[in-house]
Amino acid sequence: MAQQERRRSPRLADEGLSLEVKGGDFDIMTHTLNISASGIYCKVEKELPVMSRIQLMLMIPDPAKDGKEQTAVEVDGVVVRQHPVIIDGKIKHYDIAIFFENLSPKHRELISGYIARKKAQA
Repeated sequence: MAQQERRRSPRLADEGLSLEVKGGDFDIMTHTLNISASGIYCKVEKELPVMSRIQLMLMIPDPAKDGKEQTAVEVDGVVVRQHPVIIDGKIKHYDIAIFFENLSPKHRELISGYIARKKAQA
């Protein structure tokens, strides 16, 4: 029996979106592992404690320009989950979940539209 999604915003497994994660003493370039209109899941090389406040810049393909150009979505976020990925006894990276704070309705719609288009293509 398939488990029903309990999230308000549908989630999409997508490793193709560029992402910049910034904090007081770091600036990390990475990409999404999955995305929803309420947050993202990604991997980073630095441990970011749960409840850390960070800034994000997410690049979303612009459908008005055939997806060839991207729109930068800048939003504050909070790390709500993190765990180290350990391979051969060593931490290789950290998988983190980030909740969007104060995402504008325009950017929420842009992300939701991107997710809907990708799911329709699948």
